Amino acid sequence: MKGRILLAVLTLGVGSLALAQDRQTRYLSQPLVRSIYTADPSAHVFAGKIYVYPSHDVPTDIPDDDLGSEYAMHDYRVLRMDRIGEPVTVGLVALDVKDVPWASKQMWAPDAAYRNGTYFLYFPARDKAKDKHGVGTFRIGVATSKNPMGPFKAEPQPIAGSYSMDPAVFTDSDGKTYMYFGGIWGGQLQRWATGSFDPNGSDTDLLQDDKPALSGKVVRMNADMKSFAEAPRDAVILDSDGTPVKGGAHDKRFFEASWMFKRGEKYYYTYSTGDTHFLNYAIGDTPYGPFTYRGHFLLPVQGWTTHHSIIATGGKWWLFYADTQLSNKNHLRNVKVTQVFFNPDGTIKLIDPFVK
Repeated sequence: MKGRILLAVLTLGVGSLALAQDRQTRYLSQPLVRSIYTADPSAHVFAGKIYVYPSHDVPTDIPDDDLGSEYAMHDYRVLRMDRIGEPVTVGLVALDVKDVPWASKQMWAPDAAYRNGTYFLYFPARDKAKDKHGVGTFRIGVATSKNPMGPFKAEPQPIAGSYSMDPAVFTDSDGKTYMYFGGIWGGQLQRWATGSFDPNGSDTDLLQDDKPALSGKVVRMNADMKSFAEAPRDAVILDSDGTPVKGGAHDKRFFEASWMFKRGEKYYYTYSTGDTHFLNYAIGDTPYGPFTYRGHFLLPVQGWTTHHSIIATGGKWWLFYADTQLSNKNHLRNVKVTQVFFNPDGTIKLIDPFVK
């Protein structure tokens, strides 16, 4: 299995870099900021301005591995712009791992929300309990501020019942709020397959290609926006025949990077396939799903993978994503944005991150 994983990284991750070189690095979009490395952008419109909550990539000598050890981020900085295409302000440190009582390291992809005068920052980090690799179990925390740029003050404990990584928070038109989360391999979702953490579980996935793939999770939140109102459930992705997408379908199955948006009366559950480097989407009739797989909407970027968000602003839809244009290193990325277009039937037009 390990050899297959490494082969996939070599043939696909490096392949996307070679593809960029073949196209003379003619990128579809340019980095939003160049003063720091940013990735995993969660974009929102608050009070008429666009705020992007990215992870903050930092240089490290840690080698690349399947657990993502090279992604050693330790703080967050918020980006702000009035409109797409206008200058971007890089905020000061919004939250640092040293100010989170329960966390040890790796402040990975965050998200944010607003309710009743308070801004909420949701973030994954490893706790201080060690697993078989001597590193912590991922939990999801929450911090609050009266300013969308921060600084944020973290709650003393992670959200009860939370695990894995990549929180994405969606508030429906009826005011109910849901969190989508989870990521396999380094995100540890495969170790929660039974509902409790298995410290000796697989480092990759369920290793059952003919069984239903691991699902990302969805859970309704309480009105306090700091706690779960119920037990998390599977955000099931169905294939065209109505059966769950199989674990062996690496170009279809969920890997990480959930993002939910609503267009009309349809719920678009979007996610990354990880080791096959696509951004995919599936459509459902409720925020819980099930969601029917509809295809890719972003082809592989330069770098190992990407993590995204989609918002509507200025009468258009926009995709925020990241690649490695500035560094050519998987763990030092830069956030970008490009417009999203829909077909008359509601499907998303495929985006190529390189100019042909």
